[in-house]
This record gives sequence, structure tokens and C-alpha cells, in this order.
Amino acid sequence: MASIIESGWTYLITNFSDFQLACLGSFLLHESVFFLSGLPFIYLERAGWLSKYKIQMKINSTEAQSKCISRLLLYHFCVNLPVMIASYPVFRFMGMRSSLPLPSWKVMSTQILFYFIVEDFIFYWGHRILHTKWLYATPFGLTSEYAHPAEILFLGFATIFGPAITGPHLITLWLWMVVRVLETVEAHCGYHFPWSPSNFLPLYGGSDFHDYHHRLIYTKSGNYSSTFVYMDWLFGTDNGYRKLKALKNEEEEGGYKEH
Repeated sequence: MASIIESGWTYLITNFSDFQLACLGSFLLHESVFFLSGLPFIYLERAGWLSKYKIQMKINSTEAQSKCISRLLLYHFCVNLPVMIASYPVFRFMGMRSSLPLPSWKVMSTQILFYFIVEDFIFYWGHRILHTKWLYATPFGLTSEYAHPAEILFLGFATIFGPAITGPHLITLWLWMVVRVLETVEAHCGYHFPWSPSNFLPLYGGSDFHDYHHRLIYTKSGNYSSTFVYMDWLFGTDNGYRKLKALKNEEEEGGYKEH
């Protein structure tokens, strides 16, 4: 497996420049992972499949979904891509490289864990400060990056800050991007499945946790965390969510006793 990855990477660095890989390659990877993981949830909702796992019963209209996709493409090309290009000199200055040898899995996993911790901290405070009424939407997968450009810039900063200060290998940056995109699409998918990561990973927020954030009046929603929920727990901004979960559990237990 390692030799296959190394052979593929050798092809990339032989045929493309560092700039092309770091900017255009990162952008294409982001778009591919984001839309390939997010679009299936649109079809699930339209077809009514697996509806018993849908968190909110409200169905987003086809018009709203189409508007979301067109806005996302506009934001990605007019905000995300320019930011990637503009930040390239910073990453290079901090030591980012694409050359062989590739970093070990231990190095990559340690760096990505650090990125999650940094991203969670910055995202929590940025999300809490910037959360305003015009950001509300009933979540479906692609709403994970559907926001005002100012929020995209500020909260996107949370995602790239960790890599920017560590100067990782480009493949580590790509792996971090893939994991982060998949996580944020899952958190906004609007479905809570038996196989959802939050059922198995301690402190992981996931779709049910984040969906609560979209259900309430924008100034009182809480649940501002990105991936892991420890920031909301520390500052008490998940109290409403936990009370609601406790009430639901009591209702379910009461229903079982009646039967």
C-alpha cells in the first residue's frame, strides 16, 4: 500500500509544480470530496429514503437546494480558491513541502490531532461571536459550507491555522482537508444513523448535536463546537441540548414502561 501511494505521489510531483499541487490540487480535492459526499443527502431527502433517520421533518425545497449549490460554487471559486492561492507563500515559508520522502502515519496522525484541537478552539469562539440570524438553515449535507463570505473567511481560518503554523507535508494537508470536509458534511447532513460516528466516538458532536444549533432562535442556540463538543461542555453552551436529550430519554423510557 505504501509503495502504491509513493508511486502515485511521485507521478504528481514529477508532472506538477508545488504551486499547482498546493493551490489547484487542493481546490480540486476539496470540491470533489465535498460534493461527492454531500450530494447523496440531497437525493435521500428528495426521494424520501431513510426518512426515519431524518432529524428534522422539514424538507428543503428543490429551489432552496439549487440556490445553495449555486451559491456554494460562487463562494468556493470567489472566496476559497483565492484564499488558497494567497496563503500559499505562508505555507511555504512555514516549511510545507511536497517532496519525498512522505511522512509516516504516526507523524500525520499526530499533526491532524493537533489540527482538530486548534480548529475546535478557534471555531467555537468564532462561531459563537459571528452567529447571526441570517445564517439559519435547516441542515442538509451541502449547507456545511453555506454561509456568508465573512463567516467562510473567519471560520476557514480556524481550519488552516494549525497547518499554517506547522508547515506540514502537502499529503498531510490533503488528508486533513479530506477528514475535515467529511466531518463537516456529516455534521450538517440532517440525518442521524445507527452508524453515525457520534454513536461510537466520545466527545464527537455529529449531526444530531449540530442540528440542535440550527433549530433554535439564532441568539440562543448554543452547540457552537466544530468537531468535538468539549468547548460547549466547558462553557455551558450545550445545556439546552442536554436537557432536551434527557427529556427525550425520559419519554422513551416512559413509553417502554407503558408497554
